[in-house]
Amino acid sequence: MVLPGIFKPRKNSEADSKKSSKARDNSSQSPSRRSLSKSPTKSVKESELRSRQRKSASRSSSKNVLYSDVHPLNLPPDEREKRRSAMSMPSDPPTPMDIDRDGDTSSTPSSPPPTASNGYPDLNGATDEMDMEGPTSPVPPPHRLKPATPPPPKPALDPEDCKALGNKYFKNQDYVKAIAEYTKAVNLEPRSVTYLSNRSAALMSANRFEEALADAKQGQEIEPQNVKVLHRLARIYVSLGRPSDAIDVLDHISTFQTVTPAERAAATSMQSHIKQAEDALRRGTTGSMVIHALDQAEKGLGLGVEKPRKWQLMRGEAYLKMGNVNSLGDAQGVAMSLLRKNNKDPEALVLRGRALYAQGDNDKALQHFREALNCDPDYKDGVRYLRLVQKLERMKEEGNTAFRTGKWKQAVDLYGQALEVDPTNKGINSKLYQNRAMASIKVTFLPHFLLPKETEG
Repeated sequence: MVLPGIFKPRKNSEADSKKSSKARDNSSQSPSRRSLSKSPTKSVKESELRSRQRKSASRSSSKNVLYSDVHPLNLPPDEREKRRSAMSMPSDPPTPMDIDRDGDTSSTPSSPPPTASNGYPDLNGATDEMDMEGPTSPVPPPHRLKPATPPPPKPALDPEDCKALGNKYFKNQDYVKAIAEYTKAVNLEPRSVTYLSNRSAALMSANRFEEALADAKQGQEIEPQNVKVLHRLARIYVSLGRPSDAIDVLDHISTFQTVTPAERAAATSMQSHIKQAEDALRRGTTGSMVIHALDQAEKGLGLGVEKPRKWQLMRGEAYLKMGNVNSLGDAQGVAMSLLRKNNKDPEALVLRGRALYAQGDNDKALQHFREALNCDPDYKDGVRYLRLVQKLERMKEEGNTAFRTGKWKQAVDLYGQALEVDPTNKGINSKLYQNRAMASIKVTFLPHFLLPKETEG
């Protein structure tokens, strides 16, 4: 019977002696050095693994420097995968160690950890989804976040503050500043009737009635039954010389609220004076009555308001009716003031033509009548006065021709017919009377001087 291990070949005994001597050397070394003693195959594998780890660490450190300022979600896909795997791995993975056991001549290498499909170790079955959902998952970069909508900016001006300041200026009669403050309030709230009404009142006080009218009308459109706005609108109409429009507004107010006689007084008084002037012109009474009625109506106009065009034409007509030298000059002045605003105004052209005709300047009168008809061919007064002056001028010229040719009797008849054309034209008729008198003298006395001398006695 042979005991195992007693009779071995020499070669094996030498190997055993070397191994035992190596074991003694290892036993004399520190435990850490003993832990590093492994089988040759295992040592080679571990050295290769450490070499690869050092290379990958150097590469990763350089890449870490390169991507140190880059958010994880902005990294390239491969770098992002490596970082996620590094985060999932333990910070100091244990190195498998071979423990020398007595009587163990061969060591079995430890099995490597299971590898996932992506080539990285699968640690305890952890998956990418679990890593992403864990507390260490990265937060999206700030610059990728959609900025929150800022709150609407608070208006720099408060319309109520502007109104309060405007009221203060209005009470101090500083209407320019009051209008400026009310305008700020209107710009912030264009459909506020209060702000429009306040600015209209300030414009009225500043004698800017046309602008005040625009604000009052706008307020009426927004609130048709606002009594305060409607009464202000009526007062503006009176200040502009439009009493009929003012009365229409007051009649509208009376449909839902009582209007007192005092509130109607200004409008009804102005309208009454205008009707008196119109009736006086229609009846053909003296022009002084017309002038008086117009003067009374104009007292209701606002300060600085221009007289309505219709009133000016009525005044010019009244001056023509008065017929004296001064009134004819005043009539021309009225016509010229209208023509300065509109030199194509047919009524103003006819008015000045009539003044020139009354002064005996028929040529210029005819020129103005023709110009008026060029502006308005259907203007009846222009046609009538043009024909009147043309007829009178023709008959006067026929009488002058007969007088020059010695047909004095015929001249007397022609001058008489010319006097019947326009009995109201004192200037022209005075010349016609003078010419007829001269022709009559020729008819009465001149034949006696033309008798033969032998027959005189």
